[in-house]
Amino acid sequence: MTATDTTPAPLGAVPAPAERFVPIQTRSERPTSFEPADFGVPTGREINWKLSDVRRLAPLFVDEETETGTPGIEHDVAALVKRGLLVESTGLDAPVRGEIFRPEDVVSAIAWKRGVNALHVRLPEGSEQTEPVIARLHGTGADRHANAHIVIEAMPGSIGTVVLHHSGSARYAQNVEIIVRDGARLTVISVQDWEDDTVHASTHQAVVGEGAFLKHMVVSFGGGVVRVNPSMRLAGHRAEGEMYGLSFADAGQHIESQVFMFHEGTETRGNVLYKGALQGIGARSVWVGDVLIGRDATGTDSYEKNQNLVLTDGARADSIPNLEIQTGDIAGAGHASATGRFDDEQLFYLESRGIDEEQARRLVVIGFLMEIVQKIGVPEIEQRLAEAIEEELRRGAGLAPASKAGA
Repeated sequence: MTATDTTPAPLGAVPAPAERFVPIQTRSERPTSFEPADFGVPTGREINWKLSDVRRLAPLFVDEETETGTPGIEHDVAALVKRGLLVESTGLDAPVRGEIFRPEDVVSAIAWKRGVNALHVRLPEGSEQTEPVIARLHGTGADRHANAHIVIEAMPGSIGTVVLHHSGSARYAQNVEIIVRDGARLTVISVQDWEDDTVHASTHQAVVGEGAFLKHMVVSFGGGVVRVNPSMRLAGHRAEGEMYGLSFADAGQHIESQVFMFHEGTETRGNVLYKGALQGIGARSVWVGDVLIGRDATGTDSYEKNQNLVLTDGARADSIPNLEIQTGDIAGAGHASATGRFDDEQLFYLESRGIDEEQARRLVVIGFLMEIVQKIGVPEIEQRLAEAIEEELRRGAGLAPASKAGA
């Protein structure tokens, strides 16, 4: 496979130039290509860019060589090497790389083309990693551009948790390819703890085999613009997938996730839950959730939900759930979305028991977000995120109530 390979993906292919005027609304029909020129530069009118901060993401649309010298991202993977979990992956034709990954936009295609060598983490067959596998990715400066391709592979019967922890400052385009072989149980956690000047766009694509399980989590607190778009294909019989997200947007921050779960195999189970809080002028969150239950996905049980808590005026949350069902023989399917301010009944209950209004508001926010934090299962990260939530709330001390729920 090469960077110019445009072999059609299972769910879509790049249309001929004469056909591109037809708008593509369904997630499963989006074009894919390894060549950036096939996508063109986003204008903000495209279905997958219309809610994005295209102006600030623009540096990631440029297809050019990454500067030499100091790397834009430093990888701290010593622990992976020590545990024998890092696999050499050199060149675009390296084994496993591209087995299931197909770029869906220009940023992802550039990251594929320019991120020649991949970071490949593999959990050996039948092994159990009792401690989480943490790869620390640190940006060396917001003026430095970096492209990366990361492969996370759980071999048959393996069990483990892989954490991608992002910090520092960067302009970072990233692809993450996740392969969960038959019978494996994998948790992948992507933590965006960037400085405020960072621009980060990432595409995660995962496939889950027969009897396998994947828990995928996106946690975004830091960064100027953070766009992490995960997709999960439940390909095998009785494959299971859970997709969770947690975000806290401050003034001027744009945090976005466009989530896709594709039920392809029979008797698959899926659950999607993303929660976000926003405070400050210009705080923005975008969540678009798509669930596709395929023609052969009989016995599917699926649900997706997004909830947003708007803490102050001037913040905006966009939330769009979509559900496409191609077979009537399913166990269940549904979707929901809610965006609002504080629950007056909850506040009244707490205040009636002697808790002052400011503290009551803090407790409501913490309770709202901790549902996701407690699903992580890694004490070190759970504690860090609990502290981060407290820090965010201190920044917005007072938590003045929003006069309306946001857009």
